Order: sequence, then C-alpha cells, then structure tokens
Amino acid sequence: MRTKQFLLVAAAMIAVVLPVARADQWNQKTIFRFGGPVEIPGQVLPAGTYVFKLADSASDRNIVQVFSKDEKQLYGTFLAIPDYRLKPAGKPIITFEERAAGSPEAVKAWFYPGENYGHDFVYPKPKAVALAKANNTPVPAMPAELEKNTTMPAPTLQEPHVQALKAAPLKAEKPTEDEVEVAEVFVAEVQSQTPAQLPATASTLPLLGIMGLASLAIAFAFHRLAKGLR
Repeated sequence: MRTKQFLLVAAAMIAVVLPVARADQWNQKTIFRFGGPVEIPGQVLPAGTYVFKLADSASDRNIVQVFSKDEKQLYGTFLAIPDYRLKPAGKPIITFEERAAGSPEAVKAWFYPGENYGHDFVYPKPKAVALAKANNTPVPAMPAELEKNTTMPAPTLQEPHVQALKAAPLKAEKPTEDEVEVAEVFVAEVQSQTPAQLPATASTLPLLGIMGLASLAIAFAFHRLAKGLR
C-alpha cells in the first residue's frame, strides 16, 4: 500500500489555486499560491505565487515550466510523465510527496481541471531515491547531472539544455534502491487504472498521454530486445 500523499486543492492551507480563464486550456496555465516553501525538480521555491504551464508545443506535452506570478521570470523547465485519475476534478489539483523531516513539500503531480491525465514530475536521481524511500513508492527519475538544466533560461524548446532534458533516459527509482525502466512501473500502473473506454473530453490530452505511455513501452521493449541480442 502506498504511503499517503498530501492532496491540496483550492481550499487547502499550503496551496491556494487562483481561477484562470478557459482560454488557457492549451497550456493548462494554473496559478498556485504556496504558504510555505515547496520543492520542484532542481530547486526549492520559497512561499509565494507561481504560474505552472505546459510548454507551448504540440509535440512536447511532457515539458512543464514554472514562472513567477507576472510570468517575467522562469524558475524551472523540467520533465513530467503522464499520471492518471479515474475521476477528473473540477478544480486544479496539486499533490505532494511525503517528505523527510525538515524538508519542504515536494510536488508530485499536477492536474488541470476536467482532465483525467496530469503530469507526474521527474526528479533528479538522488532526490528521486530519497522520495521513493520516504513514500515507499517508485518515483520517476532523470540523470543527476541534468539537474542544472532545469534552472537554465529557456526562451525556446530548441535550446541545447532543453533538448538534453528531452533526450534523457528516464528511470524509476524504487524504495529498495533498485532502478528499473520507467515503463516497467508507470505504464503498467496507469494501464491498471485506465477504464476500457476513456470518457469523452474536449481535450486531446488523454490521447497524448496514452501515446506518451505507448512510446515508453515501445522504448522499453527495444531496450530489452537489444540486451537479449548481445
């Protein structure tokens, strides 16, 4: 059984979700106000108001960016993998990993209103290992050396450091400190939660989420095949 995660919605004490216009549905712009420090991949944000958005690209729906309240300062650009909720919420939802004593809350996933599919944040390996142990559940991870890439300026997604993030080999860190292919854990997990027929929505995100998971599964299959041919 998973250790509980802290689910915070608009009325919660730590994160307050401010209303955003439906015109932001494409990039899923969401405004969060945090009453205390919170951790995102690569850094800790002090208490304050932040804007979470998907990068403005049809092909890169797994790139999340965090901005200042006025969107003039970019704090982070990092990877996410699809997460799934059987019942979409009517308000934005952000979930937090259970933390070690003295550590700030670490964001686990973010869901836009009305969406079954959300964004499970990928952490640098050392932090992913620590979170996996604290929560007794696998955490998606990227190579530790790419942590610095998440805080570099990203005027476009074609910047070399963003391309390096996109090409990163993702893994799943287990509480036992074992490391496995990310598809071995998270594809099976989402498939087990997904109903045979997805509910109709106005968004293409569920389809994009399935395509992303399928890509992970295919990559894992080729990896296993290559190992078998050696």
